[in-house]
Amino acid sequence: MKSLLHISNGDSFTSRLKQLPLDGDIITWREMLCEGQTLSNVGSESFWKTRFEFLNKNYRVSKSWFVEKTLKEYRSLCNHKQQDKIVLWFEYDLFCQVNMLAVLSWLKTHRRHAKIYLVCSGKEDDSGKMYGLNELSDEQLIKLYENKTLLSQDDIEYADYVWQLYCSDNPIRLENLLDFGDYQFEYLSSAVKAHLERFPTIKNGLNAVENKVLHLASNEKADSKNELLGKILKTQGVYGYGDTQYERLLTNLKPLFTSFSPVKLSKKGLQVLKGNENYYSKLRNSTTYLGGSLKYSFLYNTDSGRIHKL
Repeated sequence: MKSLLHISNGDSFTSRLKQLPLDGDIITWREMLCEGQTLSNVGSESFWKTRFEFLNKNYRVSKSWFVEKTLKEYRSLCNHKQQDKIVLWFEYDLFCQVNMLAVLSWLKTHRRHAKIYLVCSGKEDDSGKMYGLNELSDEQLIKLYENKTLLSQDDIEYADYVWQLYCSDNPIRLENLLDFGDYQFEYLSSAVKAHLERFPTIKNGLNAVENKVLHLASNEKADSKNELLGKILKTQGVYGYGDTQYERLLTNLKPLFTSFSPVKLSKKGLQVLKGNENYYSKLRNSTTYLGGSLKYSFLYNTDSGRIHKL
């Protein structure tokens, strides 16, 4: 039997994967590369230093946690040199797709001779709902595994190319990608579009995610911050963020609320939501990155769907 390695998108799915009747070792990719600065040289000392600084500053991740959870697992991946068959388990959302690109970029450099397969959940039926891996039954997961996609060298090169663009200092290069359909990444196009919409809009200085949060806060009349978070997570669509990411976002937007119990926007918050006031100057800083680009050095035009450099 050929040796086999599974790379899972997170701890909760790793637990699930261990229960499936599949051979092979499992490595968990513990990162959230859709947030904070990323460097293109995945796994290098500078890459991990940059990631730790972001996670420590914004999520209070301690050095011991980072070493124990992220670096230890990464080193385990480095030590799995013998497997000639590697299966990636990821999902349709932005969170997963960015992590997937980074892993493929690393594999392109460090596992040149392995066969790389992709199992990616998303559209699993005709309901229009997009499914995460943990939402699927064991039977569905086995079926996805049986129908896994063998990635060609061109696919892997393309994933690496998109990763390099994601880590570049100019998102306009990503915007000009039009050839997604030529490669075997069904959900990459919508993830890249969602990424570009995270730059502040010309309309009010908030990005698509921030505007959606304000819209929900205004319309849903939640009794508490936790109730609002639940509604956000349920309706977030293609982002795939966790509750801690939305907690941080709400902290940044706090001046636009008069209360979180019940949830109520301030007068200014309502004006910003309507586009009558621009909040860009209040949010702008020179330390917030999306991939390799400074978030507030670009503006997104919602009418044209294009990015503009300031």
